[in-house]
Amino acid sequence: MKRSGLADLPLYGGVIPSWLFERMAKLSFAIVEAIIVEHGQQEFLRRLSDPFWFQSFGAVIGMNWNASGVTTAVMSALKKSINPHSKRLGIYVCGGKGKHSLQTPSELIDIGNRTGLDGNYLALCSKLSAKVDNTAIQDGFQLYLHNFVVADKGDWVVIQQGMKPDVSTARRYHWNSANIQSFTEEPHTAICGENQGQILNLVDKDAQQTQQGILAITHEHPDKMLSEIKRLVLPSHKSIRTENIDLKRLGSILWLAQENKTERFEDLLLLNGLGPRTLQSLTLVSEIIHGTPSRFTDPARFAFAHGGKSGYPFPILTGTYDETISTLKSSIEKAKLGATEKHDAIKKLTKITQKTEQYFIPKNNFEALLKKENEDVWKYGGRTTKEFLRDPDSEEINQSI
Repeated sequence: MKRSGLADLPLYGGVIPSWLFERMAKLSFAIVEAIIVEHGQQEFLRRLSDPFWFQSFGAVIGMNWNASGVTTAVMSALKKSINPHSKRLGIYVCGGKGKHSLQTPSELIDIGNRTGLDGNYLALCSKLSAKVDNTAIQDGFQLYLHNFVVADKGDWVVIQQGMKPDVSTARRYHWNSANIQSFTEEPHTAICGENQGQILNLVDKDAQQTQQGILAITHEHPDKMLSEIKRLVLPSHKSIRTENIDLKRLGSILWLAQENKTERFEDLLLLNGLGPRTLQSLTLVSEIIHGTPSRFTDPARFAFAHGGKSGYPFPILTGTYDETISTLKSSIEKAKLGATEKHDAIKKLTKITQKTEQYFIPKNNFEALLKKENEDVWKYGGRTTKEFLRDPDSEEINQSI
């Protein structure tokens, strides 16, 4: 059995304002529904268990691209938006932060009673995954968040996060039932983080004799496990820098988003009514829905969809955000009725930008790009946690609520 991933993240403070969280929930639901409609439940769970996709997803819905708060924001938004529609989608989100994490077993037993799944077994899986990451792997991070996402066919994912306050770092652990063979022998497909040196690891495959003895495992080394799993280590700086972005990927999206470019592609004619800024955001959302695993190695790029809560790379574009949600929801509803043209056009955005990358040569200075994006935020309902942004040359405020 292997864990599917791990990420090390800097700890930042601050709350999510209600105007932003409501949008996060709406866009999260639209993205999840699009993934399930197009690719199925298992693919959604696979993506959720990938630390790189998870971080990119958090950035595209407006969270700080590298902060530990991404975990809480994403899982809270998913629980709020998915659970009212769980019976239709076949996906249930349990647990949460602090005291809500302790409710996970009872929530899973209740889901078992409603769906016919073995709720007691699911509750045991929840407890064991938490025990492994909090006790068997003694890396100094104490769990404070535990979410268990289960499909009505029995597949599940665990997302949990621990904190190490003395170094202002959080560590997120990902589990996927598709990888599970044993909870007591190398259960992780990935742990992302800086090498902590020698740590206590009761679930290393070489620790079987120790498990059967008196748990004298203080000298066990997890080096082999740590070298084989997916690792995502994010920097502590809040800003987005050139080295955090794949400029070929971002540049091809900016190129496509120019108003006259969609006319070159017959498949995108149905998107011609969208402004270039919304098309830029929708292209990044399309990649979250349809992109392959290798596309999420630079999660900071996805913050260029709608901005970030703390203003990096720029404040939240509420107008663009709302138009993205509206366009995506409309395409999904039409696709469910058999009219897939718009849905297919959004899917094509990913394929076209990937093809463009093959010959695209970045020309824009990254600092100049950031400057322009920040100068234009007021046009698209740009909003910080405190206020809307004004046109610097007038008293006009573009308020998109």
